[in-house]
Amino acid sequence: MKAITFTLATASLALVSYSASSADENSQVRLATTTSTYHSGLLDYLLPEFEKDTGYKVNVIATGTGKALKMGENGDVDLVMTHAPKAEANFVEKGYGMEPRKLMYNDFVIVGPKADPAKIADSKEIAQVFKKIANMNATFISRGDDSGTHKKEKGIWAQTKMEPNFGGYRSVGQGMGPTLNMANEMQGYTMTDRGTWLAYNNKLDLEVLFQGDKNLFNPYQVILVNPERYPAINHQGAKVFSDWLVDDKGQQLINDFKLNGKQLFVANADKK
Repeated sequence: MKAITFTLATASLALVSYSASSADENSQVRLATTTSTYHSGLLDYLLPEFEKDTGYKVNVIATGTGKALKMGENGDVDLVMTHAPKAEANFVEKGYGMEPRKLMYNDFVIVGPKADPAKIADSKEIAQVFKKIANMNATFISRGDDSGTHKKEKGIWAQTKMEPNFGGYRSVGQGMGPTLNMANEMQGYTMTDRGTWLAYNNKLDLEVLFQGDKNLFNPYQVILVNPERYPAINHQGAKVFSDWLVDDKGQQLINDFKLNGKQLFVANADKK
């Protein structure tokens, strides 16, 4: 059986290596993606199937979306899988990325202590949730790491026309898993993607207190790094992986992936 190793390089940067000693350089595909796709277990589920089908081995760097896109800009990876539509559009418009493809989606939820001190559970919209937390000076743990989740959070604060500078606000510069753990320890609120929440919730004394606002929709794309900028990248392998993800088998596997009986992501690639 192939060994799958996980090395934590920093608090917000992780390298997951799926490799065989006999693999040559052209069989290696470098993917920069979000911590949510790792922490949820999705990549552990998908990649062995892809490798069995194609012979390619995928080296995954799991970090925040901002850092993942920066790695693409620098030509350090062959493709990216991220969830920040505006940043992704900018990445493509500037010529760093090409062939952006819808892949899947889930949503963000607001979790917090069961006592719900800011009384957010009866809110009608996400902007109201954030206003209540700030006005109550309740503890709110922000990833603060330029990830897709952090970008979404900042966009919501902008909607409220409030600055997140109240006393209970904590920007921690961590991935989603550590952020959830910190929110649990401090019995505070945080915003998380549903996939990571489902992977962690049975270890936490928190619960989902707000969900369902259309502004919490969380789409993922897969984007190739432009080989005209970086001819040395493995564009062919990246294209094979992108094609596999959006074709029928990859999409079905994404839909089939469940944790504790619950579906974490909904596949939504455009059908050709």
